[in-house]
Amino acid sequence: MEYLNAFLIGGLLCLIGQVLIDKTKLTPARILVSYVVIGVLLGAVGVYKYVVDFGGAGATVPLTGFGYNLAKGVRKAVDRDGFIGIFTGGMTAAAGGIGAAIIAGWLAGLVFKPKDK
Repeated sequence: MEYLNAFLIGGLLCLIGQVLIDKTKLTPARILVSYVVIGVLLGAVGVYKYVVDFGGAGATVPLTGFGYNLAKGVRKAVDRDGFIGIFTGGMTAAAGGIGAAIIAGWLAGLVFKPKDK
């Protein structure tokens, strides 16, 4: 059942993104940023936790999950470190994902030999 829930939540998030691309004049970059901001806002008010509990990886892997992770990291850091946690919590919580993206991009650059157009 976990796989089905993850598929449903992840698929719904992708469906919404595709509808936004097809039916609005929003650029993909604006939609991606909107997904992160929505994840932060829903995580900050505590709503996205229920989506994660239901959808698992279908909710944490898309960009809304990245925003949720940032908000969760800030909340923990503020509880632990006070005011300075506002600035450090999000990056601490997302450091693993950001580091993996940088390394994967670097490796892809080595393997595929990018060229200027």
